[in-house]
Amino acid sequence: MSQKNPFNSCIFVFLMFRKFILTAILSVITFTNAFAGGFPKPKFVASFSKANANAGDIIEIVIKFDVPKGFHVFSEKSDCPEDDGPQRAMIDFKSNTSYQLIGKFRGIGDHMVKEDEVWHCSSGEFIDKGEFRQKIKVLSAISEIEMTINGQICNESGCDNIRDVVIKTPALAVQGKIEAPAPEIAPSETTTTNNTIDSTPVITNEQSAAIGSARYKKENGHGVCQTKTYNGVQSAETKENSWGLFILALISGFAALLTPCVFPMIPMTVSFFIKNKNRKIALRDSFLFAASIIAFYTIIGTIVAYTFGASAANWISTHWIPNIFFTVIFMVFAASFFGAFEIVLPSSIVNSVDKQADKGGITGPIFMAITIALVSFSCTGPIVGTVMVEAVKGGALRPIIGMFGFSLAFALPFGLLALFPSWLNNLPKSGGWLNSVKVVLGFIELAFALKFLSIPDQTYHWGILDREIYLAIWIVIFTLLGLYLLGKIRFAHDDAVEKLNILRLSLAVVVFSFVMYMIPGMWGAPLKGLAGYLPPMSSQDFKSAGNSQSSENTICGTAKYSDGSLNIPHNIQGYFDYEEALACAKSQNKPLFIDFTGHGCVNCRKMEEKAWSHPEALKLLKDKYVVVALYVDDKKIKLPKNEWFIGNASGKQITMLGEKNAEIEECYFGKTTQPLYCIMDGNENLLQPAYGAEFFNFKSEPFIQFLKDGVTSFNAIKK
Repeated sequence: MSQKNPFNSCIFVFLMFRKFILTAILSVITFTNAFAGGFPKPKFVASFSKANANAGDIIEIVIKFDVPKGFHVFSEKSDCPEDDGPQRAMIDFKSNTSYQLIGKFRGIGDHMVKEDEVWHCSSGEFIDKGEFRQKIKVLSAISEIEMTINGQICNESGCDNIRDVVIKTPALAVQGKIEAPAPEIAPSETTTTNNTIDSTPVITNEQSAAIGSARYKKENGHGVCQTKTYNGVQSAETKENSWGLFILALISGFAALLTPCVFPMIPMTVSFFIKNKNRKIALRDSFLFAASIIAFYTIIGTIVAYTFGASAANWISTHWIPNIFFTVIFMVFAASFFGAFEIVLPSSIVNSVDKQADKGGITGPIFMAITIALVSFSCTGPIVGTVMVEAVKGGALRPIIGMFGFSLAFALPFGLLALFPSWLNNLPKSGGWLNSVKVVLGFIELAFALKFLSIPDQTYHWGILDREIYLAIWIVIFTLLGLYLLGKIRFAHDDAVEKLNILRLSLAVVVFSFVMYMIPGMWGAPLKGLAGYLPPMSSQDFKSAGNSQSSENTICGTAKYSDGSLNIPHNIQGYFDYEEALACAKSQNKPLFIDFTGHGCVNCRKMEEKAWSHPEALKLLKDKYVVVALYVDDKKIKLPKNEWFIGNASGKQITMLGEKNAEIEECYFGKTTQPLYCIMDGNENLLQPAYGAEFFNFKSEPFIQFLKDGVTSFNAIKK
């Protein structure tokens, strides 16, 4: 009987493994590109209908684009009411003395489609390809014509805005020159999509304050949203920092290894691989096993990213439904870790996968990895759930990053022990300490559950978890954890602690030190180490006399929504309504400091405790600025009915204060993150680029310099 050549087998394994890894990488890249930045956007290319022209000729600007497969882009045609229907295509042409617009732009090749299900009217749609044309009269040689395109792209699952896409034509050679009539607007301004040569120009940022500061309101006819800039700079471009999540996921993965469901299986699984006398096959199987674990959990993260995406992050972070759900889930996880019950998957699923693992070959290690993941679910499920809950409250990449970090730590011992089998002899023996790890994780899960309950308590103003109540519960939870580590508390599956080892004693010291740190917070101590994880200081009822700070700054009158449900930190007097604050800044001739914040914003609280609290920063905010805190996640305060409007950025009817503030942030600054700090004058001129917490790195020095630079810019404008 012929025997297989081991060398050929290794080559086959290598090729199959390489194909598997490449497929996984390409899948992750595909999901990342598709969902990290919203829907795919068309690429617009502008040209002229003629390569050269004579002065006085009428030619066309031609804008062509491809529509991604499965999507459609709306044109300018619509029989819907002005404030209803899909967002129509709009093009702003930057004017100069080399040309004049003739009439309106028009779409070529679009089809009128009845939008019955939602709007009950018809709109023009481009499928596969699209084209816009605009007639112009050539006056002289054209170096370029700049245009800004806005619109909407949709598929069956939803829509996404095409916002502020700037394109330029190539140069156009022109014979001769004719004098242009006196322009009605400055060359730096733009004409709207519906303007002919003699139409009214779009109102600039400086002029908008005079008519109600309402460019973000669609029905006021102020054109499309135009992102504010300072010397051409909008804000610091900061990438989402997911290192904290990755480290949390790694720690969680290592913690999962130390649970009773997983740790005893490590030596058994590794021994199964290394008992094969063929060392190459043993290493192949062990690494394939480890890679399969990583792929299994990463695929789970990818599916979650695909399901939720970045657009759902705000709803998940602030709405009461997901946060109450997370609270209940974490309490269930804690009860499971305490030994009340086990969370297990149906045995039919586990048995089915286990049978596939028994077949051996290349598929054996893959299915064995899946079997280990399923069998250990009673211990790893709550830990994986904790990582996923943190991961979905951010960008679309976070679930993938979280699951990759968890699985990397989870799979690492299997790969290392296969390389160095002698290390198996150094592993500690299984015992009661494994159950202790579970119980400790149960206390941590219980503390996390309170954090999720606190978020809707703030955004909906329930008043259940004031700061001192929250702290009191945490103090009790961690005191019980310390007593458990000392052996004073035992659960049903625990062994008696006859001797206290160094590790348990050290952990008990750390836990009790943490409890002692929290106790002064019951009387209003700031507890900067927990900034962002506690309810705001404004919810504190018990405050020591020395904790209160006097506020010397004055405002122009009683601020709207100042009933105590919204607050500015450190007793700073200010506003919670944009127009009201802008009017006061203009009246007092001071710059306006805008704080886009949120009740459930962790980074907002960190900035307030670590940067705002510096005496110099407080003095600048109180003496030199009018301060407005715009809460974007407030779910309770409703706008008066006469202040309802259709948002220019969202296209939706805005009825809540939180929705209005979010609309202003997205329309004026192109951001949806908090905190975002902006400095303006009374005419809505941006005095510094808008920055988030990452720019300041939660330090007071750059924040103080930011405030000083804002005052300097304001004084320069006054002069």
